[in-house]
Amino acid sequence: MTRPLILASSSIYRRELLARLQLPFTYISPEVDERSLTDELPQHTALRLAQLKAKIVGMHYPNALIIGCDQVATLDNVQLGKPLSHANAVKQLTVMRGREVVFHSALCLYNTATGNMQAEVIPYLVKFRNLTDQQIENYLIKEQPYDCAGSAKSEGLGIAIIEKMTGEDPNALIGLPLIKLVSMLQNENLAVI
Repeated sequence: MTRPLILASSSIYRRELLARLQLPFTYISPEVDERSLTDELPQHTALRLAQLKAKIVGMHYPNALIIGCDQVATLDNVQLGKPLSHANAVKQLTVMRGREVVFHSALCLYNTATGNMQAEVIPYLVKFRNLTDQQIENYLIKEQPYDCAGSAKSEGLGIAIIEKMTGEDPNALIGLPLIKLVSMLQNENLAVI
């Protein structure tokens, strides 16, 4: 019998990415406090939360593969959360214009049957265009990326506000590093192709 594959995330963007692998999966939204701990490095926050999400969902599934993810965006080592409002998104994009932001995308694959947990942070660097106030406003009105770290969705119109992207896996920027996930799944004897 095949172990169920479960995505521990409420993110539609992550579900769309995982669907590309054409594996059957379900998704469950883990209820976790996503705030960083005092003096916690951004990559450690992302990794801790990805593992926590996988463990919380895994408590209810004793023979499954659970995928946990989290992403923390940083500018000058200061964490940029999801803006959640237009005003906050304007502030974020104003500070980020012409600058490079690091997106720390953490991925965890937890085998609840064996207790084996693979986890890694895949960084992705994004340099934003030096946008005018009007360009920021136009972008936000059209895209409304208020649920995205750093106020940008590269898979949509956000690509127009980006000058350059650098990293191992462009999917990491969206929130689910598929290249690393395929390797992790293979380590658990689950072949994608």
